[in-house]
Amino acid sequence: MASGSVGSRASEREELSKGNRPKPPFPEQKRKKPGLEKDLNPKPEFAGSTYKTADKLTGKVALVTGGDSGIGRSVAVLYAREGADVAINYLPEEQEDAEETKRFIEAAGRRCELLPGDLNDRDFCRKLVATTIKKLGKLDILVSNAAHQNRKETAEDITDDEWDKTFRVNVDALFFLCRAALPHLKHGSSIIVTSSETGLFGSKRLLDYSSTKGAINAFVKALAQNLVEKGIRVNAVAPGPVWTPLNAADEGKPAKDVAHFGEKTPMGRPGQPEEIAPAYVFFASEGDSSFITGHVLPIMGGEVSSG
Repeated sequence: MASGSVGSRASEREELSKGNRPKPPFPEQKRKKPGLEKDLNPKPEFAGSTYKTADKLTGKVALVTGGDSGIGRSVAVLYAREGADVAINYLPEEQEDAEETKRFIEAAGRRCELLPGDLNDRDFCRKLVATTIKKLGKLDILVSNAAHQNRKETAEDITDDEWDKTFRVNVDALFFLCRAALPHLKHGSSIIVTSSETGLFGSKRLLDYSSTKGAINAFVKALAQNLVEKGIRVNAVAPGPVWTPLNAADEGKPAKDVAHFGEKTPMGRPGQPEEIAPAYVFFASEGDSSFITGHVLPIMGGEVSSG
């Protein structure tokens, strides 16, 4: 198994069962965009060491954007463990991380297609869906997870190009992916989008990013109503701080702040990808969530929201 020896895995499960997740302060670190998971210290926990499978997605095909690392990697791996074949999208610079994700998916006995490319390009979004279907035969689950963020001190610091890129990657790509996928999705299919706590509360140094996540929440609720009669469910997951390359590669987040990432949550730490990914399994599984659509699920380490 790509995850290491049986003994080390058993030891890891025992530690996690005691609640022994990594807590800040972490080593000070700064990563160049887009950021690679292999370079993070500590390494994110993504394989679902304590997760129990139940064949919830047997025979399904999923497309996961940002599936090379972070939450997307964990979602892709858990989907494979639940019986799905998975296509993952990522930037070409993230190839090494993507290859590692593929190893875990194939170790679970499922097929994995690596589909690099930039979601800034609306034509690529269309081709990404078409290629997934060509390679894997169909599409049942679309997970729009990839995102762009850079913290800025003030609104004046956000350039036109930065504002446009954040919306193109976070919102425009979601629309273009959905539009391309819808002719191929059938009753029982699912669209799942990664939102954020910033879409519920806002964030003073993430004006553009927070705005995109608020737009995502509204889009999810509207599209869910639009597709409910077709039996296609649309939901979002809104995580709080999660230990992924996205934050260490944020150009506006100093290394000293990365070291304390997630410290202010009630649990005193960031979430790990494998603590978020089961929600994506839940939304993809008809056995679990067939009566749920248009929902934004907060997973925020003890923070609460009525939104």
